[in-house]
Amino acid sequence: MDRPLKLGSRASPLALAQAHQAAAAIAAANGWTEDAIEIVALTTTGDRIQDRPLAEIGGKALWTKELDRALAEGSVHACVHSLKDVESERPANFCITAILPRADVRDRLIGAASLDELKVGAVVGTSSPRRAAQLLRLRPDLRIVAFRGNVQTRLAKVEAGEVDATLLAAAGLDRLGIEAGSALSTEAILPAPGQGAIAVECRSDDAEVRAAIGAASHRDSFDCATAERAFSAALGGTCHSPVGALAEAEGGALILRAQILNSDGSDCLSDDARVDRGDERRPAELARSMLARAGPGIRSLFEAP
Repeated sequence: MDRPLKLGSRASPLALAQAHQAAAAIAAANGWTEDAIEIVALTTTGDRIQDRPLAEIGGKALWTKELDRALAEGSVHACVHSLKDVESERPANFCITAILPRADVRDRLIGAASLDELKVGAVVGTSSPRRAAQLLRLRPDLRIVAFRGNVQTRLAKVEAGEVDATLLAAAGLDRLGIEAGSALSTEAILPAPGQGAIAVECRSDDAEVRAAIGAASHRDSFDCATAERAFSAALGGTCHSPVGALAEAEGGALILRAQILNSDGSDCLSDDARVDRGDERRPAELARSMLARAGPGIRSLFEAP
């Protein structure tokens, strides 16, 4: 294998923190020294455009297309991703080879100790259709406004009073060493598929790199995230589609909890299923079953294959 192994990453502080975590895990799993891996920072379209919701300008591909190009061209051997920001359907020539031990999957509320403590009519900033719908389901009085920027930018906007509150992924805050906000239970706010997971993707035909990176993968995290992504893929949704999914290991199987909503949270369908490890058909069946039972306001936001 060529050395150093080049890992592509977005250039944001959180993405680089995740890339360094991935590099350390891969080096440890292979008995390499740290200088055996080089992190290549790339600025993505999603990082450059901060004034509009992603759903309006191209969706999750805006986080990945520059990294995909570098991987396809061979200027990097693999790329590190925050898995919840990666499209459910990926190019066939790429392969998610490792998922590191998963961090806290919950969202944290920034700006108040709990949802109940938010004042009536509070302004909450988020550009996530999932978070917006889930918040409005619990608190229909809230006013949701579009909210972009990296973690530090969004924290600063709350501090400056531009909004009363926001939701941020607990895993991202932890990886940056930021103690802020109150964690919301997954019973109240079901996370996005893949939330809290760091994924490493390489070219499908690069057996040597796949073996080296795969040595760092965490089985439970990989199996759970794979089930969540299979559910999401079968829904055929877009970045406009509010969907939550969380799989948890239970012995030799997984328990997958899932939720789909309409845009304002007034219609919500939740269900769960026991899934064998590695079985992507059962999550897909759950998705199709839920869509068949959902109201028209939910179905209109999904286009099942």
